[in-house]
Order: sequence, then structure tokens, then C-alpha cells
Amino acid sequence: MLCRAALSPLVRSPGWCFVSPPHAIAAISRLYFPCHNQRLRNESIRCWSNIPFITVPLSRAHGKSFAHRSELKHAKRIVVKLGSAVVTRGDECGLALGRLASIVEQVSMLQNQGREMMIVTSGAVAFGKQRLRHEILLSQSVRQALHSGQSQLKDVAIPVLEARACAAAGQSGLMALYEAMFTQYSICAAQILVTNLDFHDEQKRRNLNGTLHELLRMNIVPIINTNDAVVPPPEPNSDLQGVISVKDNDSLAARLAVEMKTDLLIVLSDVEGLFDNPPGSDDAKLIDIFYPGDQQSVTFGTKSRVGMGGMEAKVKAALWALQGGTSVVIANGTHPKISGHVITDIVEGKKVGTFFSEVKPAGPTVEQQAEMARAGGRTLAALQPEQRAEIIYRLADLLTDQREEILLANKKDLEEAENKGRLALPLLKRLSLSTSKLNSLAIGLRQIAASSQDSVGRVIRRTRIAKDLDLEQVTVPIGVLLVIFESRPDCLPQVSALAIASGNGLLLKGGKEAAHSNQILHHLTQEALSIHGVRDAVQLVNTREEVEDLCRLDKLIDLIIPRGSSQLVRNIQKAAKGIPVMGHSEGICHVYVDTDASVEKVTRIIRDSKCEYPAACNALETLLIHRDLLRTPLFDQIIDMLRVKIHAGPKFASYLTFSPSEVKSLRTEYGDLECCIEVVDSVQEAVEHIHKYGSSHTDVIITENEKTAEFFLQHVDSACVFWNASTRFSDGYRFGLGAEVGISTSRIHARGPVGIEGLLTTKWLLRGDNHVVSDFSEHGSMKYLHESLPLPQRNAN
Repeated sequence: MLCRAALSPLVRSPGWCFVSPPHAIAAISRLYFPCHNQRLRNESIRCWSNIPFITVPLSRAHGKSFAHRSELKHAKRIVVKLGSAVVTRGDECGLALGRLASIVEQVSMLQNQGREMMIVTSGAVAFGKQRLRHEILLSQSVRQALHSGQSQLKDVAIPVLEARACAAAGQSGLMALYEAMFTQYSICAAQILVTNLDFHDEQKRRNLNGTLHELLRMNIVPIINTNDAVVPPPEPNSDLQGVISVKDNDSLAARLAVEMKTDLLIVLSDVEGLFDNPPGSDDAKLIDIFYPGDQQSVTFGTKSRVGMGGMEAKVKAALWALQGGTSVVIANGTHPKISGHVITDIVEGKKVGTFFSEVKPAGPTVEQQAEMARAGGRTLAALQPEQRAEIIYRLADLLTDQREEILLANKKDLEEAENKGRLALPLLKRLSLSTSKLNSLAIGLRQIAASSQDSVGRVIRRTRIAKDLDLEQVTVPIGVLLVIFESRPDCLPQVSALAIASGNGLLLKGGKEAAHSNQILHHLTQEALSIHGVRDAVQLVNTREEVEDLCRLDKLIDLIIPRGSSQLVRNIQKAAKGIPVMGHSEGICHVYVDTDASVEKVTRIIRDSKCEYPAACNALETLLIHRDLLRTPLFDQIIDMLRVKIHAGPKFASYLTFSPSEVKSLRTEYGDLECCIEVVDSVQEAVEHIHKYGSSHTDVIITENEKTAEFFLQHVDSACVFWNASTRFSDGYRFGLGAEVGISTSRIHARGPVGIEGLLTTKWLLRGDNHVVSDFSEHGSMKYLHESLPLPQRNAN
């Protein structure tokens, strides 16, 4: 029976709030009705925090660790090791209850997915220290307490508490806390205390193994800890020597992981993972993947504030577990922004902490590629404009000279995409390359080369601050660009040329469906870069990096540019951590037909805007028609010409007896042969509709009335606003930019089709002669002039 004494640590621990969710009664019934509990556990759908989880079969042959992070989602049996720094509070007296609750929540989620979870925990000593300190303070005489004063109680001398006594006092409370927390998620936990003898003695080791297997079979989470109340002093250098010493829980977790043939060991500490130098030092870099034999490249620092083991012990234990066939990740379990999902993120294969792998990739990591792109980009920016242009001209020539090789690679991509049947027709069209496409690409690249002669280092402002003190504002590259694109291999040479022209380093992440095409196009790009020794400036990410992981590299990437579906752009904008994203999430483009519109122009412009390439982001999605045009021959011609699926806006539907399907939302990007028609009473109402429902991409007015047109052009707040022209002109190549890295609807930096200018920022150059600010004080000898100086002549070519 669950007694109040078991819950007393919860009551006496400050800051703890015990909350019972709706299924708390079911949780209690699990403790006392095991048969009923087993039936509930065997249901195919389990509830956790009101979220259903489908139990999925997870199995693999043990004996070899996972080679890549992406495979961790297949882990069935998992050990989570909680270090002392994770479990204890900063004052080392008592437990970090918020962190523990979050960890239990994550473990419960994975357990309810059908995985087998085990926890190796510290914390008994800290919990016991808290209880014993409390008891000692309470046992002080009343007189001593009164003399000390309430504010001085904390300064009462407390004897040094022996660790074994603390462990004995704290172990039961620690387990009661775990049981209470796991009960909230309808999960049963069981305590196992071990010592050296349990591993030295073969019979005891078999008994331990059998107990753990039986608990896992019954869907119970084993919580394992060293029996610190009786454990002997640690034996130096005896860890993992065939039979383990349990002087620290890192070694214990590694031994249990191998003994139980687990798929994954997660070691949580108070640092992000393994660094090449002690964390906190200026040159320290987090090691994403650690391979056996790399120990010599790491300098270990001091151990954490609490606990027996340091990072060196963790690495030693991790490598031992890896050799035994268990994958290992060391990560931070104390950071408030990530600890709430660190365990589930690791199991999902996200780039968290340091992953230990026996398989070393043939090429560089994405972090190394980003560093190579930055170094290459700086060298590229230092070249003469003619040299950068020469690289781009060379790439344009290679696109036509190597046409057959490119088309052959593209044919492989098309065949694989068609065989898998996963790409819709519009995406297949984007994936396809042709001779005419390559020729157009080459023409566009030559335009970029010609316009790049005066891009980097162009002076855009000159000011004479004072006598012999001149200031210049000049254009410079942004730094390292990450461009993520889908199903469009022609994007690779376009973006590469723009990055080269603007002196930026470039990381490219293409879709898997265009792998062969991207590979050959990247190879040709590097061949062109090689003529001036800057081959590394453009990198193609070929590793299994997830887009979300790339978006976290805020120290290596300066700008992310997504090229693809609106869903891709939204996902990247959501995932980006501290890196600006330039792009548009949707292309809800409008065409407004005014009362003074030309019949011929209306049908041509609408047909081109909607039907020429309906999947494009600059295709017409909503057609706005002036009310006076309803039931006129012009309106009939529009409807006859638009052989697409039509959705009626609310106002348009009110005019019709038998209307098309009424639109669910006026903020819809169809991306196909369908569009919405809505009625407006005036050009003013058209502008208001666009501002309310548009995406600030491209909007058009068709009219012969110049005054109306100018009102529309001046008042519509979109990146591109046209008069009597198709929405499809919203494109870098058609604007004469040669190409574009994307179309931006943001209001900071670049807007609309982004060419070379949009990939540049500025810096200030001040040239003086022994100038100091104090000379310009009230009683100083110099005065500010702030005179504008003429700009140098731009290169006419």
C-alpha cells in the first residue's frame, strides 16, 4: 500500500508541485492490480500526456553499433545515465526536481512507444545530504535557534556528512520520487542497487541479468544505482578491465549497456558533449562525432562539480560500450532550453551532443565543410573582379561542353524518381534538365559574370569626417550562405555563380531526388573554381545531415536561403536557430482586373500568370475582378479561357445561383491548375484585399487607366507590383539579374528576386592621421565637417 511516508520527501522538498493528470487514477490502479496493468500495457495504442502513441516493432540484431545518427530511431533497448550534475541542484543539496520531471516525461514517452528503457541514476547522496542537514538543523536546541535568529540558522555549524550515511538516508526518498513521477504516466519503476560483487561473482551477475530481463519483459523501467551505503572505496584503474569496478556511474552504465545488449547508451552530463579542448576555453569546439582512436586529439579538463567521474571517464566508458556493440551519445542534461527534449531528440537522430561511431565517413563533416567554405569564400572575395568573372564564364562553358554527361546523370535521377513514384508531375518537371535549359543556364551565368565586375568592394558612400579623416562605406560579402533546394538541379549552378560573383562561401543542400545531377554540377563548379585556387568555396553537403541540424550551425553559417515548397521554407524558418532566413513561405499572388482593362490583355496576362507554370511561386492564385465586370462579355471570356478548377470567394459566391465550391481560405497557394476568384468594388478594395490575404510576393493590375494603375503601384506593399504584365516576370533571370538565389518577401535586407546585390552587406573604412576623439570635445582643437564626397567612377563594363 502506498503510504504517506513514501511521499514525504515530495512534501518537504521546496518548490515541488505534485500534479495529477486525468489518468492518475489509472496510474494508481496499475500499482495494485498487476493483471489489469498488463492488459493495459498490451493495448496497441497507449496514452501519454493525452497524446496517443502507436507501439511499433523495434528490433535489430545486436552486436554492432549504429553507424549514423539517423539510425538511432531504430533503437529498442536504451540506457539513460543521469550524472550527479544533472540530478542535483546547484548547491549540491537536494535534487533538481524540474529537470528530473522532464527526464521522466521523456523516458515515459519512449517507453510508451514500445521501447525498453533503463535508467542509471545518481542523486542518493545529494538527496540524503538534504534530509540529514534538515534533521540536524531541526535537532538544534530552541535556545540556540533563538540566539542565532531566524536569518542565522543557515550559518549554524553542521558537521561534515559522510557520503555513505547520506546515501542510506537518501536512497529510499530518491526511489519514492521516481515512482511518484513515473506513476503519472502509467509506468511502473523498479529499484536495483548494485556493488562490485554483483559483477565479480558470476552467479550474482547472472541473477542481475535475469532480473533486468524480467523487468523489461513486464514493461517496467529499472532504475539502477550503486549501493553507495555499503560500497567500498574505489579501486584506481580498475574500470572496465574485463570485470568492471563501479566507482562511478559512467562505468556502471557502460557495463550494464553491454551486459544487457542495449542499442543505445545516453550519458547526460552538465556539458554539451565532448570538446577538443576543455569546455569554456577560447578554442574549444564541440565534437559532433567521435571515433575510436581520436583520444589523442582531445584535451580533458577537470571533472564536474559533483560526481566521481569526469569527461575522461565518460569517454573511456563510452568507447568500451561502443566496442561491445552499443551506440553512445554524451549530451547536456542541464541546459534549460534543451534538457526538456534532449533524450527524445537524440533518439530521433537529431544533432545533439557527441555521437560515438565506429564508422568514419570518407569525406569531411558538415562543420568542416562550412569552415572550408568560409576560408574559400574569403579567398574568393580577395580576388580581382575579373578573376571571379572568369570563374563564372568557365562554369558557363562547362555547362555546354559537358552537356551529355550532365543529361546522363539527370536521366538516372528521373528514372529513379519515376520508379519510386514519389514525385508529382510538377516536381518531375522541375527535376528534368534539357539542352535548352542548360543553354539558358549558360546565358544567365554569362549575364552574372558581366554584371559582377563592380560588386564586391564598391564604394557606396564617402564622407569627410574632419580634415584628413575620410570614411567610406563599401560592399562586402555576407559570409557563408546555406542554400537548401528541392528537385531543381539547375538551381545549383545559378546559386553558385551568384555566390562566386559576390565573394560568398556556399554550402549547398540538395534533394535526394536530384543526387546524381547535383553531384556532376557541383564537380563542374569546383573545376571552374580551381582555375584560381578557390575550389573549397562551394561545398555540396552529401552527409546524412538533417535540414534541422544544419539550421543550428549559427556559428558557421551567416544566412539560410531556402528554394522549394512553401512547407520547406516554413520548416526552415521554424528550425533556424539564430541564423537569418531569406525567402518567402508562400506565393499568394493576385491579379486585379479593373473596369478599364483591355479585353486582349486580360486573357493573355491571366492565362500566362496561371497556366504557364502553375507550380511556380510567382503563379496567379487569386483573381480579383471589379464588380462592374460581372455578367459582361469580358467576364465570360475570362471564365471560358480559364480551364482550371475555380474556387469562389465569399463575395463572388453571393452573386451566383450555382457557384463553384466556396473557398475555405482566401490565403491559399494552390500550386496547380486551380485558383480563387473574388469580387471587389474598387481598386482601393483590391489593395485592401491584397494586404489582408496576400503574402507580399507579386501582385498585378490590368487596366488602361494610368491614374488607377499608379495608385495600385504605389499603394500595394509587395515585393513585386506590376501593371499590365504577367506575375511570372517576377524572376531574377527575367529581371536581368542573370539568376536568383530566391525571392524574398521580407522587409529587411533584400526584397523580391535576389541577385548579386542581395548577397552583399557593407563595412565602414575610416582613414585617419593620428586622430583621437578627445580632439573633437568642446574645448578640443578639431571640428567635425561631415562633408559628402563624390563617389569613384564605376566600371562601365
